[in-house]
Amino acid sequence: MVRRLNALLFVIAFGTSAVVAAEPFRVRILSYNIHHGEGMDGKLDLARIAKVIRSVSPDIVALQEVDDQVRRSRRVKQPMELARLTNMQVVFEKNIDYQGGRYGNAVLSRFPFVQHKNVHLPSFDKGEQRGVLICRLRLPSRQQPLLFLATHLDHRRRDRERLASAERINALSDAYEKLPALLVGDLNATRDSDVLARFQQNWQIVHREELPTVPVDKPTRQIDFILARPAGAWKTVEVRVLAEAIASDHRPLFAVLEWTDPQ
Repeated sequence: MVRRLNALLFVIAFGTSAVVAAEPFRVRILSYNIHHGEGMDGKLDLARIAKVIRSVSPDIVALQEVDDQVRRSRRVKQPMELARLTNMQVVFEKNIDYQGGRYGNAVLSRFPFVQHKNVHLPSFDKGEQRGVLICRLRLPSRQQPLLFLATHLDHRRRDRERLASAERINALSDAYEKLPALLVGDLNATRDSDVLARFQQNWQIVHREELPTVPVDKPTRQIDFILARPAGAWKTVEVRVLAEAIASDHRPLFAVLEWTDPQ
């Protein structure tokens, strides 16, 4: 009787752990072009930016237009200050030197960073140097890390540089094809553009509907995106644009995603 009971308990315990291991992992993502902390009212206010971020309790945040000790933003170390204000970890990489400081992209995360690197993207016609910040994040209860790419592409009218950047990012992500991956940021291109078509050779936009993020007062175009790969491994639980029209010149894009790929 004791042996049978122990065997039954073992089966129950084993079965329970198997169910837990098979559960999808849910992650909260935010993309936010913070305009170096300057709002539409002309005020520099990182506390306001941090309040917007905290309002949706994200796990990972891709930030664009981040200053680090730049004169126009009072020499503040914005990546470190935003990490402090949100109680998150941060990595920052510059793409250009600017006004005695550095300017680029940052990622805030509640998950530990395993590794990160910045890759400069193609630059044409003396445009601003752009980059993609590639992070590997350790997730709780998961053996595989999450690959998280944060970027901000060229803003000029011609697609030439953006298309080359999309090609470069696609090629870079191919080196990590076995990892679940998210690409997040200000792509300065719309859903119906050749640029998004190029990205969608490797990635899937996490929502079907148009979600305008600019102009910030009355948005009519979506240029901020969250994309995922591999196809079929991610389920969108929620996606929306935050109703914030003062803190920056972009509205933030927020999504809750489930990674359903088996261990």
